[in-house]
Amino acid sequence: MALQTTTLVLKERSFDNFDINDLSGARWMHIEGQIATIHGRKKVFDPRGNYLFDLVKELLHWHTTFSCETGTEPKQQYMQVKSKFSIFSSKANATFTSTTGAPVTLSMKGNWLDTTAEIVDPTTGAVAARIDRKLFNARELLLGRQTYHVTIAPGVDIALIIAMCVCLDEAQNEGQKNACTIL
Repeated sequence: MALQTTTLVLKERSFDNFDINDLSGARWMHIEGQIATIHGRKKVFDPRGNYLFDLVKELLHWHTTFSCETGTEPKQQYMQVKSKFSIFSSKANATFTSTTGAPVTLSMKGNWLDTTAEIVDPTTGAVAARIDRKLFNARELLLGRQTYHVTIAPGVDIALIIAMCVCLDEAQNEGQKNACTIL
């Protein structure tokens, strides 16, 4: 949980691995992509290397859909991120259950150049996080790897926001193959 406004830097590495650091370079989390998996499974770890949850692409959905779930049987889903069709912008909704047991939906909307996105609570209009991606940076042009700055509001679960950002990155990468972008 973010105690104050927190800005983190997500750097995509090879094989869908991500390093998540603060602006001073201190590690907050890391994500390890699993090679040769049909669901594009990724394992999310805290700064000490403790496993948190998996990010998994759900198959057989009309819109690109991802799930955050436990890696052990029986699987327990924490959050689902589902893209929505939109002309001139990118949209997705994330649904999960709060710590109080109430269902929560956060809406994500990006601009048409795919350089920024906001994650908003549609019931209050409060911005939970803002995602910024530098357009045409050298890493992206040469290696196809994005770097994101994610600013998270106080009281918001950092791990879930990071998961949403990675889901949007994956949807964007899939969209580029199909001439459609999500973030």
